[in-house]
Amino acid sequence: MARNAERRAALVDAAVEVLAGEGARGLTFRAVDAAAGVPTGTASNYFTSRDDLLHQIDVRLHARLAPDPAVVAELLERPRDRDLVAAFMHDLLGRAQRERTGYLAMLEMRLEAGRRPELRASLMKSLRDDLDFGISFHAEAGLPGGAETVTVLYLAVLGLILEHLTMPGMLDGAVPGVSVPDGLVDRIVRTVVPRE
Repeated sequence: MARNAERRAALVDAAVEVLAGEGARGLTFRAVDAAAGVPTGTASNYFTSRDDLLHQIDVRLHARLAPDPAVVAELLERPRDRDLVAAFMHDLLGRAQRERTGYLAMLEMRLEAGRRPELRASLMKSLRDDLDFGISFHAEAGLPGGAETVTVLYLAVLGLILEHLTMPGMLDGAVPGVSVPDGLVDRIVRTVVPRE
């Protein structure tokens, strides 16, 4: 079977599904082959090792979970205020809900990185690059707050996404009169982002 980029991408997407559904222990070449609907042994022809596959999953997840440039451009037409920050956070939450499998796979990658130093180094770099990009984007867009604001938003919204995707309903009623998850996003932004 000839190696090709389309087949590789399909195998990585199948690996994301396996990782999200079965966890890191269930991520085997055989499981990826089965999820992709290809003959046994196909994934091993495309990836040199499980570490190579995990690295490719990391790269693919960043592409799958990235914001839509058209949405970003449209949002940037708004005034640079708390409401715009909230709109960006709602977009992030919406992407997490639409791409639930991808976010769950990323959470599994984080757990696996806690056990594997080589994966930890790679994943930490890509996650830190994302945070640094977010800080730079926030400043260049002229949004209220600085690096500390973005870092706290990152931690708060990541926590909300974790709870919402893994324990749906757990936060219901935790903050009286605030809807989950959208109302919590607004509350986080109002709490973290300074007034204009």
